[in-house]
Amino acid sequence: MQYHSLSAFLDSSAAALAKGPVAMIFVEDQVEVDSAIRHHLDTGFASVLVLMPPAFSLAPDVADRVERIGYDIAAGDSFVEAVNRVIEAAPGLWLYYCFNAEYLFFPFCETRTVGEMLAFHTEERRDAMLTYVVDLYAGDLDLHRDAVSLEDAHLDRSGYYALARNDPDNHNHPRERQLDFFGGLRWRYEEHIPPERRKIDRIALFRAKPGLRLRPDHTFNDEEYNTYACPWHHNLTATVASFRTAKALKRNPGSTFDIHTFKWHNSAPFEWHSRQLLDLGLMEPGQWF
Repeated sequence: MQYHSLSAFLDSSAAALAKGPVAMIFVEDQVEVDSAIRHHLDTGFASVLVLMPPAFSLAPDVADRVERIGYDIAAGDSFVEAVNRVIEAAPGLWLYYCFNAEYLFFPFCETRTVGEMLAFHTEERRDAMLTYVVDLYAGDLDLHRDAVSLEDAHLDRSGYYALARNDPDNHNHPRERQLDFFGGLRWRYEEHIPPERRKIDRIALFRAKPGLRLRPDHTFNDEEYNTYACPWHHNLTATVASFRTAKALKRNPGSTFDIHTFKWHNSAPFEWHSRQLLDLGLMEPGQWF
């Protein structure tokens, strides 16, 4: 189905919001739109909402399988506002959001669906899941000037770290079970990244409820949603493999001429498999086996 605006979609019968989990993919440009959609359809989402400018095209094999919604982030539409409006319209549903050229991976995703994972996560009394946004980049920037290549994708195998997240209401104590995570291109090229955008943690999977609001820093107004685990044991975490930062660094005139390659001694080819991300410690299976 196609809708000319988010309001038109929400004002419809919205059968796409009858059952979860629901994925929201925000399309910022025309880079790897179809591959991102195919990936998330294959992951097992009940519905995939694609929020994109009307002028952009979709491949025929995905156009009939998604809810296409007119939305233009480059023209000033806010992904935060869109997520919050869907939250209001879909209480109780598990939701997910990402951008084009981003790909969700979770433990054992090759043989299990996102719905199966979230059913287990719900049984553990969790309403949100921490995801790490792991930067992908093309190995050869001469061949791939926008830094995007599915066949030549690389990632950093080390260089990730976490810092305590300060509580603005109590500067003597950090927030309980919350950390700020850093690494990847945002760490290696931090001089080109505004401080408020250097974190790589995102609560990309969450269950909607009345009053829940996403904030611009990818956290929620319910602080329990921002925790990496429950108080009694480790929980599942997931990874969003993303070309978004690499694209931006090569597109930005202030950084593109300083970067001739993203590869360094800690680069490794991306294997497009959850086992690699688990082995690198970039996601956690928790008690799910």
